[in-house]
Amino acid sequence: MRFNRLRLNGFKSFVDPTDLVIAEGLTGVVGPNGCGKSNLLEALRWVMGENRPTAMRGGGMEDVIFAGASTRPARNFAEVSLVLDNADRLAPQGFNDADTLEIVRRITRDAGSAFKVNTKDARARDVQMLFADASTGAHSPALVRQGQISELINAKPQARRRILEEAAGISGLYQRRHEAELKLRGAETNLTRVDDVIEQLAAQLASLARQARQAKRYREIGGQLRHAEGLLLYLRWREADSARTTAEAALAERTRDAAEAERAARTATGERAKAEEALPPLREEEAIATAILNRLQVRASALDEDEKRALRTIETLDARIAQLAQDAEREADLNSDAGKTLGALQDEEAELRKAGKGHGEAVEAMSVEAHEAARILQDRENDLSQLTEDVARLAARHQSAERLLQDANTTLSRSEEAEATAAKEAATAKDDLGTAEAAFKTAETALTVASDTAAAAEKALANADDAREAAQGKEAEARAGRSAAEGEVKALQAEVSALARLVDRDTAEGGQVMDLLSVKSGYEKALGAALADDLRAPAIEGDTASGWASLPGYKTPQALPKGVVALTDFVNVPAVLQRRLSQV
Repeated sequence: MRFNRLRLNGFKSFVDPTDLVIAEGLTGVVGPNGCGKSNLLEALRWVMGENRPTAMRGGGMEDVIFAGASTRPARNFAEVSLVLDNADRLAPQGFNDADTLEIVRRITRDAGSAFKVNTKDARARDVQMLFADASTGAHSPALVRQGQISELINAKPQARRRILEEAAGISGLYQRRHEAELKLRGAETNLTRVDDVIEQLAAQLASLARQARQAKRYREIGGQLRHAEGLLLYLRWREADSARTTAEAALAERTRDAAEAERAARTATGERAKAEEALPPLREEEAIATAILNRLQVRASALDEDEKRALRTIETLDARIAQLAQDAEREADLNSDAGKTLGALQDEEAELRKAGKGHGEAVEAMSVEAHEAARILQDRENDLSQLTEDVARLAARHQSAERLLQDANTTLSRSEEAEATAAKEAATAKDDLGTAEAAFKTAETALTVASDTAAAAEKALANADDAREAAQGKEAEARAGRSAAEGEVKALQAEVSALARLVDRDTAEGGQVMDLLSVKSGYEKALGAALADDLRAPAIEGDTASGWASLPGYKTPQALPKGVVALTDFVNVPAVLQRRLSQV
């Protein structure tokens, strides 16, 4: 592997991204003191896994981040990437799948640093092993720092040995040897633990045998207990089933009672509805008849008053007519007297005229008296005519009053007839109303009885439901108990079967397969690691028990790696184990 490019970003004095191309041959960096030449070498050490701040000339690892200057602010992270050429595929197996390897190390303030190899996260140990296999690394003597020449001159033989081993390309093997030693110590620890586990399993086997005997006894007692529990559950189920049947019969009876009560209630409700439908028209007819009766009574009272008033008027008119008749007779008598007086005066006038002439004044006086008498007669005739007219008018009014009286009598008779009819209709309506109210009360009574019957039926139905639920609850409890008992029985049967298989396997005919083996000295641990607890399984035929069964050999056995010898070369095994151990 060859270094191709080094890229720095925020590392010490390299605040901006900087690429250092490392071409074939020699690549030199020349510059005055303080230009950052040593920072390039420290960047190489850092990206190859250096974790000591003192090697980076700092008090802490975060000191490699650019701390800022008068014109540049401090950075929050530093990143160094190294590109390697892996065209020869000399990298370790985990990183040997690409022609180019890019190792990136990035550190962030207060967050630590992280490695990536080809954009994939990697451990610092993996990166260190990568460079150690390439005979380089953060501590490689090839990376000469300030003062290292004098250190090499004054170095002890042990330090010089490290330089020689790196030059020989074997420095990476020490890391792997150290890891192998750690793994071997871990394997030895595991083997020790395996021995302890074997001893524990032996103790467990004895305990399992004792438990198997106890399980057998438990199975016998459990069988008797299950039989007794099954009988008890059956008896409880019979009782619950009988209670359920009784409750269902009671429920059916209560359901029939409830149905009959509902039918009676519906019938009573229908009759009540009919009565309620017939009641408003009857009440309306009663109200109409009452109104007509009241109106007729008021009208009859008015007609009575009119009749009385007409009778009083007739009496007044009769008295007036009698008075007028008397006045007319008196006027007629006066008129007759005036006529007689006028005739006498006229006769006397004629006689006076005949008697002489010197009686002119007497004649004039008599003439004046005659004219005055004529005038009085005329006035009397006028009064008579007026009286006649008054009599005629009063007679007309009398006739009109008589007609009104007749009409009032007729109306009164009709009103009395209508009143009688209305009274009959009101009586009929009252009778119908009484009948309807009686029917309504009967319907209400029937409805109350039906409601009571329905309530009693509902109560009985609720009681039957409660009894049924109680019976179902008892039945469910019995079934749950039975299911739980069956589950426990199945669990115990499975446990007993497993224990029986273990006991049968340990006591099967032929014994354990480990009794059929012969092992060369020194290979006991290898055999124990290969088969473990399976050594205690017996050799069997068929599927009757658990153990080792013969299988046909491989048509084309898988070849073992070069230099590897099968375990069967050191262990004599029966045929049932030949196939298994031939591949170990």
